[in-house]
Amino acid sequence: MISYEPLYQTMKAKNISTYKLINEFGVSRSLLDRLKHNKPISTVTLNDLCSFLACRVEDVLVYIPEEQT
Repeated sequence: MISYEPLYQTMKAKNISTYKLINEFGVSRSLLDRLKHNKPISTVTLNDLCSFLACRVEDVLVYIPEEQT
């Protein structure tokens, strides 16, 4: 399972709110909902998030093996 928990930690560390993602970077509310519920996103979206946050992929998501969930 992919978890986007690191994204929220990265946002907090960089003092970037979901409001800022929506209004300054053009992130849609539906994308934020997908992230909140650990639903799949495209690699283009992943690239955009890394660009907006100036971070690495590992700062946005983590893989959790199924037996650990």
